[in-house]
Amino acid sequence: MKVSTTTNYVDLDGDYGTVEGVEVTCDRCGHSEESFGTGDGSLKRCAFLLRENCPRGESNYYEVDE
Repeated sequence: MKVSTTTNYVDLDGDYGTVEGVEVTCDRCGHSEESFGTGDGSLKRCAFLLRENCPRGESNYYEVDE
C-alpha cells in the first residue's frame, strides 16, 4: 500500500552541534523518523525507516515529497 507522508525540515543535534535534517511522518498513524541532511537520500532513508519501524507491523511504501 502507498501511504502519504508529511515532511518537516528540522534542526537535529549532531556530534558537533546542530545539523539540518528532515523529519518524515506517516499520515496514517503519526509515526515519524528523522535523518541528517535535507537531500533526496535523507528523504529516502526516512521512508525506508518508516517501513522498517512501522509500529503496526505493516510493510507500506511511503510517498515522500521534497
